[in-house]
Amino acid sequence: MMSATDATWSVAMNGRATFSWDYDAGNERLLSLYRKGKDKQWDQERRIDWDVPTDPDDPLGMPDVMVPLYGSPTWAKLGPKNIAELRLHGAAWQFSQFLHGEQGALICASRLVESVPGIDAKLYAATQVVDEARHTEIFSRFLTERVGVQYPINQNLASLLDDTLTDSRWDLPYLGMQVLIEGLALAAFGLLRDMTTQPLARQILAYVMQDEARHVAFGRLALRDYYREIDARERAEREDFVIEACYRMRDRFLWTDVIVALGYERSKSPETRPNREALRMFQRALFGRIVPCVRDIGLWTDRVRAAYADIGVLDLADVDLQAAMARDEDLAEQEDRARDARVAEVGEMIARGADG
Repeated sequence: MMSATDATWSVAMNGRATFSWDYDAGNERLLSLYRKGKDKQWDQERRIDWDVPTDPDDPLGMPDVMVPLYGSPTWAKLGPKNIAELRLHGAAWQFSQFLHGEQGALICASRLVESVPGIDAKLYAATQVVDEARHTEIFSRFLTERVGVQYPINQNLASLLDDTLTDSRWDLPYLGMQVLIEGLALAAFGLLRDMTTQPLARQILAYVMQDEARHVAFGRLALRDYYREIDARERAEREDFVIEACYRMRDRFLWTDVIVALGYERSKSPETRPNREALRMFQRALFGRIVPCVRDIGLWTDRVRAAYADIGVLDLADVDLQAAMARDEDLAEQEDRARDARVAEVGEMIARGADG
């Protein structure tokens, strides 16, 4: 495992490259995603309005209740300067984990191109490589230009990436990245997108989510048929992977790294115990895209259901993924219209100034 001071992290990946000479055969649904992936490519320099100002003390603009220290004795002792510092570092930590996760997705997507057996999946995965490169660029720019603080990768995320990349079976990068990590990202992005008061953060999250929705759909389509054919031993191994990963993800957004970095007590102390309301909201949001997807791909076994019941998210199996993804698409298009309106307004003001 990497340390907080390492500039690079090398993972010894197992597996093999698979060529497919059957260029005519293909899943039409995957090929349709491939065509959509090509059509939906975009350039962050042109689509994101980087001229929109950001509050330097609160670049995410989240309500107090979403800060894990909120309501604790420690929170009551904080003054405005300390709260501003906590918010800044919270934004830095959250977007740093998004950044590291996107680089992980970039590497996993490139591995999918190499390892998946079908040409249709290889073609789509190639478009995802470009998507993930763009997302890595965007989150890096936001952290550098608008936040100014960056955190190392959280150990729960690092462990999940390590497990995903070191497994030699071709379907594990699908399951680990496309279903679990991308599903987690979609849920976290969606919660922040819907609650932030900062227009630039909302733009970034809305546009990235438009891409991520296709990535999760890719994983669902690819794994659904495959998991119908595996034997009981193989299914149990995938169940173990899903269960362990979900317990890790449940504890990922507690801000422990921030609390320690700023010199407060560890989150296990009553003084800094995360407030239950924020924790419950985050947990449900995080699993809102994962639970129905796990059911859809055929890993909806007694053991997996028991784990989700223990976490308290079993009822999320009935979430309509198609409706959620359609909303992601609509909100991204709304951001496009709002951006175009701002550009038109600025152009009109410039024209009036020239005429005057």
